[in-house]
Amino acid sequence: MLVIGSYNELVVERKVDFGFYLNPKEDEVLLPAKYAPEGLEPGDTIQVFVYTDSEDRPIATTLTPLAVVGDFACLEVKDVQPFGAFLEWGLEKDLFLPKSEMQERVKPGDKVVVKACLDTSTNRVYATSKISLHMDKNLEELAQGEMVDLMIYDITTLGFKAIINNRYTGMLFRNDTFRELSMGERTTGYIHRIKEDGKIDLLLKKPGYGSVSDSAAGVLELLEKEGGFIPLNDKSSPDAIKERFSMSKKEFKRTIGGLYKKRIIQITDTGIALVEQPGEAPKAAREPSPWDAATKKHS
Repeated sequence: MLVIGSYNELVVERKVDFGFYLNPKEDEVLLPAKYAPEGLEPGDTIQVFVYTDSEDRPIATTLTPLAVVGDFACLEVKDVQPFGAFLEWGLEKDLFLPKSEMQERVKPGDKVVVKACLDTSTNRVYATSKISLHMDKNLEELAQGEMVDLMIYDITTLGFKAIINNRYTGMLFRNDTFRELSMGERTTGYIHRIKEDGKIDLLLKKPGYGSVSDSAAGVLELLEKEGGFIPLNDKSSPDAIKERFSMSKKEFKRTIGGLYKKRIIQITDTGIALVEQPGEAPKAAREPSPWDAATKKHS
């Protein structure tokens, strides 16, 4: 049985001038000759993506679509009509985003995150940008502090709305996010809070002390690059710390405090410095960094 909007492993039944027919006669689908690999013969098994053409007939291709049914993808708008928009799909046929399935208006060139869906009454694959309507409301399998896969699907003044594990939605608030995220970007994050109303707050870094190890590695890496000294400490401004280390002042203080206790760094009135370990060659003097001037302005 054909699965429209997905990959199918099918057997070549017969060869014609314009391609190959796959599957038995009652459920056959055409693979046009231009998509057939060289040497394909009747009896061979081939993996193809099956969708419907402009006349709603099943058609097979060896091209790779940017989304199969059930996938979320960030696609570019190619054309807009009064009844909907057409999105780049990676195939000769564009993916249709009906007007009724638009979260907001789009224009050619826009990038929009959509879910690929199947209209079972017509076997047509279509897109929807009403992401929240297609999400699981049962949050029993999520836990605070859990690491999750994220995909950014909307950017607002408050922050970044994200798809969680291809199943739920949540929010990364700008105040808790120390780098800019882009539409369709995929990254990992953590469940910060699951509210009583079912809304989920997210973080890019593990909440609490769990993030110190990663943060410490970042601080040490920057210190190594800067020759062992950076003119920032726990008295520096939050803006200067965020700009240099992509973390909050609270996390920075916790991180350098941990490194200080392990005697890996020194904290002085002028900044932080690596402690020379026994048998280690003295750190080479570094050239002045452009960051130094910027730091003085924000310290």
